[in-house]
Order: sequence, then C-alpha cells, then structure tokens
Amino acid sequence: MSRHRALRTKVRRGIAKWPVAIVGLVALVVLGWLGWTWIGGVAERRAAAEAGACDEGEAALRVSAAPSVAEAVKQVAEEWSRQRPVVYDHCIRVEVQSIDSEVVLAGLTQGWDEEKLGARPHAWVTDSTLWANRLGAQDASLLGAAPESIASSPVLLALHQDAAQALQAGDGFRWTDLPDLTGAADGWGRFGKPEWGPFRVAMPDPATNAATAMAVQSALAGASPEGKGPVTTAMLALDPVKTTLGKLTAGKPAQAPAGTWEALNLLADTTGVGEAGFSAVPVFEVDLYRHNTGKDGGAAPLNPLYGVAAGGPTPVADFPFVPLAGDWVGEAQVRAAQAFRQFLKEDPQQAILARAGLRVGSTTERPKPSPGVRWAAITDELAPADANTTQQISAAWAAAGDGQVVTVLVDTSKSMEEPGGDGRSRVEWVRRALAGQVERSVSGSLGLWEFSRQLDGDKPYRQLVPTGPVAGQRQALLDGVARLEPRSATQLYTSVLALYEHALANYQDGKRNRIVVLTDGANDGGLTFGELTSRLAEVRQPGKDVPISVIAIGPDPEREPLAELTRATGGTLSFVEDGRGIDPALAQLLSA
Repeated sequence: MSRHRALRTKVRRGIAKWPVAIVGLVALVVLGWLGWTWIGGVAERRAAAEAGACDEGEAALRVSAAPSVAEAVKQVAEEWSRQRPVVYDHCIRVEVQSIDSEVVLAGLTQGWDEEKLGARPHAWVTDSTLWANRLGAQDASLLGAAPESIASSPVLLALHQDAAQALQAGDGFRWTDLPDLTGAADGWGRFGKPEWGPFRVAMPDPATNAATAMAVQSALAGASPEGKGPVTTAMLALDPVKTTLGKLTAGKPAQAPAGTWEALNLLADTTGVGEAGFSAVPVFEVDLYRHNTGKDGGAAPLNPLYGVAAGGPTPVADFPFVPLAGDWVGEAQVRAAQAFRQFLKEDPQQAILARAGLRVGSTTERPKPSPGVRWAAITDELAPADANTTQQISAAWAAAGDGQVVTVLVDTSKSMEEPGGDGRSRVEWVRRALAGQVERSVSGSLGLWEFSRQLDGDKPYRQLVPTGPVAGQRQALLDGVARLEPRSATQLYTSVLALYEHALANYQDGKRNRIVVLTDGANDGGLTFGELTSRLAEVRQPGKDVPISVIAIGPDPEREPLAELTRATGGTLSFVEDGRGIDPALAQLLSA
C-alpha cells in the first residue's frame, strides 16, 4: 500500500498590502497639495509684492534720522523699496526724515507737533546711544526694542590746519589732557606755540551735543583710579573726578557756541588760531567730513578744518537704530522696522553708509575727496558709560557750568512706602537718587521741600533745607534727604504753588532757576488743578522764568494735568515705572 505524504503549508498572517498602498497614495496626495499650496502662496505673495497689490494695502514706515546719516539711510530705503517688501500683507513704504536728535527727543517726550514735524516716527536712527538713553530716562515705554548699531564714527578734535599740525608735531594729544590744557594761560606753549595763548576748546552743552558728551567722558576716564573707562556713577563722586569736571567747565570760552555745527562754522570763518574765541571743538568724524565737503547743506569752506585723533582710548559714536513704541506704532510697523534694520546691516547697504563717511565692519572704503579727514585707524576704543552714568555726567556738567538754582519738592504721601523694585520702597529710591546728586554736584545751588498733608500746621508742605550753594551745605542736604519719610496724603497743587511763589521771591538773576517735583500719586486735597493754573498765571513775573519739571513714579499720577503744568512753565515731564528709573530720570531732567 502506498503512502501519501500530507503536504503542510506554512500560513503567514499579517496586514494586507492594498490598505497600505491606499494610505501611501493619500499621504502623497496630501503632501503634494500642501507643497503646491505653499509654492502657490509664495508665488502669490511675490506676485502681489511685485504688482504692489498687497491684501492689506500699503503701510508707511516712518524713520527719523540724524542729519549725519539721513541721506545714506534714504538711499538704503530707496533700495529696499525697489524690492517691494511685504510685511503682514502690507506693502511697506519707507519714509526717511532728516531731523535733529534734540528735536526728536523733545517731540517724543513733550508732545509731537505734526504741523511742524509731520507724523510721528516709528523708528529713529540717531548718532549715539546717548540719545536713546535720554529717551529711556524720560519714558522707557517709548523704546520698542534695544538699540542696535548700524555704523560708527570716532570723535575728533577739529582745528585749523596749522593748529592741527602743531598738535600732532609735539608729544601728541590725549583727551585726558583737556582739563589742564584748557585751564592754562599759555596752553599752546606745550606745543611750541606760546604766541597763540590759551588752548580754548568749545564744549557745547553735552546734553544736546553727543560729541561733547563723549569727549567729556574720555577726559573724566583719565581721572579715575584705573585711568580708563568706563566712567561710573561712583567715580563721579570722587574728588579727582569732580576737580577734573570743574576744570573743564571753568576752561570753556566766555562766549561758547550753542552747538557743534555753530562752532565748526565760527571756526571755519576765521583764519587765526583762537580768533573765534576758541581753537578747537570736538566733532564726529562723519560730521567733519560733511562740513568740509558742503554736504551739511552749506557751502564747503575755503579752508577746511582738520581732524586730530587724540591718543589713548577713542570715544566712538555707535549710530543706533532705535525702534519706537506707542499707540501710533502698529504691528506692521514693528515688523517692518525689524526687517529694515536687518537690511541696513547687510554688506551692500553697509557700503552705502561707508561712502557717506561712516565706519562699518565689512569694508574700509572711504569717500573721496575728504579734505581735512585722515581716517586714522582706531586701535583703542573707549568703553562707554552705562545709561544711568551718561545722564549723571550731563547733570554734573550743567550744575558746574551754569550755576543752576534747583529746589526739589518730594511727595511723602503714604503710597511712597510701596515697593519700588529690588527690595526697596519708592521713597528709598528717591533718597538714594537725591543723595547721589548731592554727592556728585560740583557747584550750583540746591534746596529740598517735602509735601503730604499738615506738615507745618495746616500747610501740606515744609522746607527741609533752604536753597543754597551745594558746596556750603552738602551735609545739611544729605541729612534732609535722610529725613524723607512717607506720611499721609498727596496735596500736590497747593504745595507746587507755594514753592513757585517762594522761588519767584528768591529768584537769582543770571542763573537757571527751576523746580523739580517727584510724585507717585494724584492730587487728593487742597487746590484743584484749575485753581493752580489760574494762580500761577496771576503770580507769574516777566523776566523770571521758573520751569516746573515733574518725575511721575508708577501708574497713578495724572498724566494730562502734569503734562499741561510742565508745558505751561517750560519744564519737562518724565515717567518711570518704578524706583529704579528715578536716578537717571532726575539726572536727565537736571541736565536739560
């Protein structure tokens, strides 16, 4: 009998192939659709940009630029516009306006005059971060982002050609030499030219002339214990530094020009050394180039001025791009400002800035011809002071230079006990700021009042230290500051009127008489705002200007009445979120 073998088949169980194929096909279709949609979207956006037909229409990015850089920024803006930039479905149109930084700062903080200046800017290109620091000190909420440098320019000393040659032929010149040179009766004798007499340097107000401010920083750095920068607030209280500052202000020409451009023009209009009343003026390299070539709007001088690069650490202006913030700045402008700033920093655009006389990292190209400018290499750059210290230097200069007469009125209401940041109360920050000003002051007069409710009988105010020379009552002022303690209410308007009347009665002719108010709350008793403004108009005296400036701390002070009060009297209004902003705000105010 034959045997049949049983055939056993091994069965494999698993997923059928046809569902996998279907899933793969669907995935490919979806990916293809997504890719097609993305490519189509890009193509549509490009087409929209090229056609100028953006879904949300056109949006303007307004940029205020310092005259030193405005023309170059305009060229870059035109180049960017040719690329039809689109942000948030808006076609972006860049409008660049050449406007002095001092005007921009005043407009942003004290009220923008659209009839004179046009619409408010969304971004600001200025010559130095010093301006951004001042804006932050007065109202930090206006800074949309941290400033970023797009170019640079060193500070030079501008002189006649023969004076520049004498300066370079001797042992050289350093910024730290300025205090002793300007204070000597025969300063030019050091350079073999005693017949030229004093070495006078025009030093326009550093609060409004960044080149002066940076030259002063360099001179003060040499008086520090380390002999170099950066200058700090602690250094400003050192006797050698205060002595240096005193020498600088004492050595200014009797008739000092108000601004750097005025000084350059006065110097260029004369031929003899010292004939203008001074021999030299600090200036940014780019501005000297523009002045000598007539690119500043005037005619090129027949005899160009010559720039001398001082030895030692060189102060350098950083030309920052400053995005602004406010209810007039939309999201499209925020993004457009970011994109335009980045475009400015790309190599082709950096070359445009270089051809305009600025220095950039990507090229050593220089404009030609450039009479009077050597474009010397920078081997040692000064470390700049921080934001707070820059304000303190300007405040110390103002006090030393023009003999200010300042009376400070401090709110000692109960709310001043509230936290002010970093574990300190608001009043602690006020005491710290005022004590620092007293310790750093070189000269000038200062007085101290406080206000709350029923501090002197029924009066809500009280004089703690009479207004007098700081040098003669420094300890009394420090003791008065230490006695500031929160009490009860905020009877602001009655107290302001009393101090204003007192300041008029004790007005000092020939000096800057002013009132500074620090408050953290709304008026809650005594005179109303209407009564205050009426009384101020009644007691005001022709020829006796007493500006009232206010630092408003925290969110509670009433902004509109305070803004009206400061505008009406010629003062300024500053806002600080907490106590940490009081010190720079006070210094900025005192330097203005």
